[in-house]
Amino acid sequence: MNPVVAIDGPSASGKSTVARRVAARLGFAYVDTGAMYRAVTWRLLHEGIDPAATEAVADFARRMDFRAIICGGATRLECNGPILPEDLRSPTVSSAVALVARVPEVRARLVEEQRSLRPLAPLVMEGRDIGSVVFPDTGHKFYLDASPEVREARRHLQGEQDAIGRRDDIDRSRTVAPLRIAQDAQVIDSSSLSIDEVVDAVIASLEKVGLRHSPPGGATP
Repeated sequence: MNPVVAIDGPSASGKSTVARRVAARLGFAYVDTGAMYRAVTWRLLHEGIDPAATEAVADFARRMDFRAIICGGATRLECNGPILPEDLRSPTVSSAVALVARVPEVRARLVEEQRSLRPLAPLVMEGRDIGSVVFPDTGHKFYLDASPEVREARRHLQGEQDAIGRRDDIDRSRTVAPLRIAQDAQVIDSSSLSIDEVVDAVIASLEKVGLRHSPPGGATP
């Protein structure tokens, strides 16, 4: 069974950048599950389906053709056709993705896809429910956090305008797989830390339990 490093946390906690760099240092595949929910959101908008119309979104999720393909240490996404990475960060997608992510049928389909990647490669997977729902059995769980003020400032620097507080409320209050800290996760507050400092802390913790760089095609347990 390939190892999985789970990195969870709220919006703008730094988990995407940290997960990507940790994956590069370990030689693992990097999986951004948030991008999967954004891909579904983009396709819904493209097909004229209101992301707030829960039943319509659920029906779409039941019939959509969604694929995550590991390629060059990252994942390429298809949702009823190819999805371009630059489409995923548009303001309309950012403002609607939390509504889509709370729909149980969407989550069930994407969790199925996320779990299907484990046999293919050792993974660093980031999201909001990786350690608590997707891979609760992994022994490598991290939860990154930062103050709301710091996270809001990071979002603005990234050129995105989605409201952190609103996204947090939706993520934490949804009935299926709400954002929460897995009981055995290591919590890292990145408010006053650089990305390199957070990455070093994660790598140091993994090395203590023997998880080190994996050569192509293999995994160090």
